[in-house]
Amino acid sequence: MKFLAKIKSIKGNDITLEMNDELNNLRIVKLSNGKQPAVEIEVSDGRSISVDQRSKIYALIAEISEWSGYMVDKEAPGIMKWKYLTETGKQMFSLSNCTMTQANNYLSWLLDFCFDNDVPFTTRTWDMLPNDYAMQLRCLEHRKCCICGKHADVAHVEAVGMGRNRKHINHSKYYFMALCRIHHMEQHRIGIDSFLQRYHIKPVKLDDEDRKKLRIGG
Repeated sequence: MKFLAKIKSIKGNDITLEMNDELNNLRIVKLSNGKQPAVEIEVSDGRSISVDQRSKIYALIAEISEWSGYMVDKEAPGIMKWKYLTETGKQMFSLSNCTMTQANNYLSWLLDFCFDNDVPFTTRTWDMLPNDYAMQLRCLEHRKCCICGKHADVAHVEAVGMGRNRKHINHSKYYFMALCRIHHMEQHRIGIDSFLQRYHIKPVKLDDEDRKKLRIGG
């Protein structure tokens, strides 16, 4: 069950909330099944969904509808929203007036759904997608080229020279991106600086946990 509240103060790990409605303590105890009640805090930025966010969301839903083979275009938005609300427990929202935070959460979930299910993207849709840290991680995890969406390998920003054993490289010193064979060859042909400027890519630096999760290095 969800309740709305305003954050009154934050001191380290101590947060004081002001609830919009009075809570029934007995009901809270029952809902928590006798355990210590816990809350999840989601901070909204207060801004309304942008045209760009809405366009990306509907573009992804159209790709999912085409991929599924059974969703009717007009029904797909409702089906995907229902699936999102069911899986995440989020509150109902409308793409006509939801907040940017809600839109970003839904957009991120749709992207994960597409990557997890290997939903193919048209070039037009792929070009619309965000080129940020989270997207770079998705591309690395699913080995999809961050430029075109095709099958990719992990590329090091600093060149790994001939004759060096990749298993004995200190990967903590490198930045990474996922590139298909064609774009990887282009990177080496024109040089890393020109390549990053041409495609406006920001490779990511990964910590030990991320590299282990993404199966990079030994």
